[in-house]
Amino acid sequence: MSEAIKVDVWSDIACPWCYIGKRKFEAGVAAYGGEVEVEYHSFELAPDTPVDFDGSEVEFLVQHKGFPAEQIKPMLERVTGIAAEVGLDYDYDALQHTNTVKAHQLIHYAKAHGKQIEMKERLLRAYFVEGRHVGRDADLADLAADIGLDPADALRALEADEYLDDVRADQQQAISYGIQGVPFFVIDGKYGVSGAQSPETFTGVLTKVTEERVAS
Repeated sequence: MSEAIKVDVWSDIACPWCYIGKRKFEAGVAAYGGEVEVEYHSFELAPDTPVDFDGSEVEFLVQHKGFPAEQIKPMLERVTGIAAEVGLDYDYDALQHTNTVKAHQLIHYAKAHGKQIEMKERLLRAYFVEGRHVGRDADLADLAADIGLDPADALRALEADEYLDDVRADQQQAISYGIQGVPFFVIDGKYGVSGAQSPETFTGVLTKVTEERVAS
């Protein structure tokens, strides 16, 4: 078997399609059956979001994204339905909007401790399913503890912005790649897949990479 295929994923915690895309990607990897190495990279969809947004999902989308209020309910219902199809129980009534830069720092902290994949999953679930706050240092440290990381050390790193430069480096790389929306998957450093594509799409690209390696 050849070496693992590297997949670099740009996504945001506050991105409903990123969590849906993660599930579809995971299903595609399972169907592919080969070895895949995943690394997550930081992307902020709404960097101007305050840490504590005092309002509902509807109010956020109206105020920060400019969506007409009457369009939001059916849009959220559609997203919730698609999420349910991949086993995710989104709870928009409980969701707490926040700035995600600290959550991205925590993912980098977790990567340094060998738990990046677990941290990414924990944060997405906390945000979309459990209605947890993912923007404050103390709340993030609690979530780090949930996956076996040292909460005191995680809190120290967050308060010191220890991994902020890594977050900014990811964002600069996204700009250099021309990535304007997430999720965005870069497979084997040469194939880009944008959005929450079907599992079959991911399986097809991974299989193509394997075939190319065999032929070369």
